[in-house]
Amino acid sequence: MSKFNNLHIAIDLTESKRDQALAELQRHRVSHVHALEQMNQLQQYSDEIEGRWVRTAHAGTSPELLHHHYQFMARLQQAVVLQKDALVVSLSKVKVAEEQLLQAEIRMASLKLVLTKRQADQRKLADYRDQKQMDEFAAMQTLRQVRQKLENHDGY
Repeated sequence: MSKFNNLHIAIDLTESKRDQALAELQRHRVSHVHALEQMNQLQQYSDEIEGRWVRTAHAGTSPELLHHHYQFMARLQQAVVLQKDALVVSLSKVKVAEEQLLQAEIRMASLKLVLTKRQADQRKLADYRDQKQMDEFAAMQTLRQVRQKLENHDGY
C-alpha cells in the first residue's frame, strides 16, 4: 500500500481541511443565530416600548417627554438597522463557509475516487499476472505430462 501513500496523505490533509471548513461553518451559523436573536430582541423591545407609549400617551404628555421618546425610538431604530446589516454580513459568511465546505468535500471525494480507481487498476494487474502465472504453470504441467507419457510410451 506504500504505492498509494501520497494519495492517503492527500486524503488525510483534505479531510483535515474539510473538518476545518465544517467547524468554520458551524461557528458562522452560531454567530448568525446569535445575530438573529439579537435582532428579534431589539424588535420586541421596540414594539414593547411603542406599545407602552401608546397606552400612556393618552394620559397627557409634555412636549419634552414626547421629544425624548422620539429621540429614543430613532436611536432604537438605528440599532435595528445596524443589526439588520450585521445579519446580512453573518448570512454572507455562512454562505461562503458552506461553499468552502462543499469544495472541500468535492476535493476529498475526488481523491478517494482516484485512490479507488488506482487500487482497482492494481488489483486487475495483479489478477492478470496471477492468471498468466497459472496459465504458464498449467502449460508446463501439461507439457510435463505429455513428456512423461511419451517417455513411458517409448519405453515399451
